[in-house]
Amino acid sequence: MNDTHEILMRRAIELARAQHGRTGQNPSVGCVIVGAGGKRLSEGATADGGRPHAEQMALDGLKGQPASGAIVYVTLEPCRERSTDEAACSARLIEAGVTKVYVSVMDRHPKGAGGKAALEQAGIVVETGLLEAEAAALYEDFFASLD
Repeated sequence: MNDTHEILMRRAIELARAQHGRTGQNPSVGCVIVGAGGKRLSEGATADGGRPHAEQMALDGLKGQPASGAIVYVTLEPCRERSTDEAACSARLIEAGVTKVYVSVMDRHPKGAGGKAALEQAGIVVETGLLEAEAAALYEDFFASLD
């Protein structure tokens, strides 16, 4: 595994940890967006109360800078749909034109699961399991609440 990928996912995990316990019933997620040459373009974490989601925060942080061709590191699978009328994180990433997404932990929530498939259907390469053991503890309570 490339050290750069691990460094960037560790940053996403760090962002998620900083918000852990502050996101209501939503999981705390971290997201890092990287452009050409490995330059960090933006990053974000799930906001207080659980909204906006991390991917939305990171995309909004681009402030109009294009994300076309960017690589995204996210601690939890981007959601397939939202419980609100807002666009799902997978749809936002597709619309932004990212080319690759690294996901640490796959989502088991009925509205979250399936984001990977949506991304792949749009032609985005998705790699899963990057530092999964490190990020998994962030989602134990969230997943337990689904059982």
